[in-house]
Amino acid sequence: MNRSLIALLSLLVVGSGCSDVVGPPPAPPVGQKAKPKTTDDIGEFDPAAGNEVVAPDVKITNPITGPLEAYQPLKQKIAGMNIDYAVRMFHALEGRYPKDYDEFMTRVIRENNMRLPSLPSGLKYQYDVENHKLVVVREDTGEAVE
Repeated sequence: MNRSLIALLSLLVVGSGCSDVVGPPPAPPVGQKAKPKTTDDIGEFDPAAGNEVVAPDVKITNPITGPLEAYQPLKQKIAGMNIDYAVRMFHALEGRYPKDYDEFMTRVIRENNMRLPSLPSGLKYQYDVENHKLVVVREDTGEAVE
């Protein structure tokens, strides 16, 4: 009986040894956080260009993956809120909105060192000078947006 128990335990130890399962990616070095991908690439919105403005609406189709489906639209919405706040602060300090795209980029984006979360391919940030808003547009590339 002892031999059977020893043989069974040996099989369990050997069987549970090495495996080819790959674990999670390595963590960044101690004291460093993983940096999210960001951009300051903002184009000038041209309503005559015919690009589709993408609203950051959350569309949950699956209750299990819902938080993942909400992540990108919420990230986009928060970026827009930050830009709106910076534009309102510019207006409060200057008594006017940025007069054009170049002033927006210089005085709002670059002076405040603002970075926006990267968007999936096929989507681009653009600044609507007339309405003083950051919009996300779908470029007409013929490809599906992720």
